[in-house]
Amino acid sequence: MGTWKSRGLRGSALEEYINFTNEKYKEQGLALVQKIPTPITPVRMNHETRQITLAYFDKDSTVDYIGVCQGIPICFDAKECSKESFPLQNIHEHQLDFMRHFEKQNGISFLIIYFTSIEKCYYMTLRELEQFVERAEHGKKSFHISELNDAFWIPAKAGVLIHYLESLNEDLNNRRSDK
Repeated sequence: MGTWKSRGLRGSALEEYINFTNEKYKEQGLALVQKIPTPITPVRMNHETRQITLAYFDKDSTVDYIGVCQGIPICFDAKECSKESFPLQNIHEHQLDFMRHFEKQNGISFLIIYFTSIEKCYYMTLRELEQFVERAEHGKKSFHISELNDAFWIPAKAGVLIHYLESLNEDLNNRRSDK
């Protein structure tokens, strides 16, 4: 069983931006997407601030978000990276397995990766992720931003900070043309 030691607000800004985006999508009737809480058992708490400082993961989590967009089931995980190279060790096998099974049920699985060094978010399809994972089995255990598809950088527009639905639409169009 894994453990969790609080390191402050790491990753919380990205989640807040995505939560804000999902609320806008809900208000506009575009999508209904919810954050999936990570199941933990608190071990130690700071009673003054009422914050958990040490906890155990109850079980492997799946992905960060799950929902539906215009009748299409979607799930995705949000990741942050401080460098221009993303280490694949940040994606756990149980997350990959869940995403693979989700797609077998005709859902769409993807990652949203925030590269803090360039302050940009990227929509990574499961197919693209699988190519990097396969490559990692034979050597390189990361990918560089220069290897990413320019069509999947996520724009901030229309009052939405991480407007990933445009990238989702691009993903759907690519899947249709591949059939």
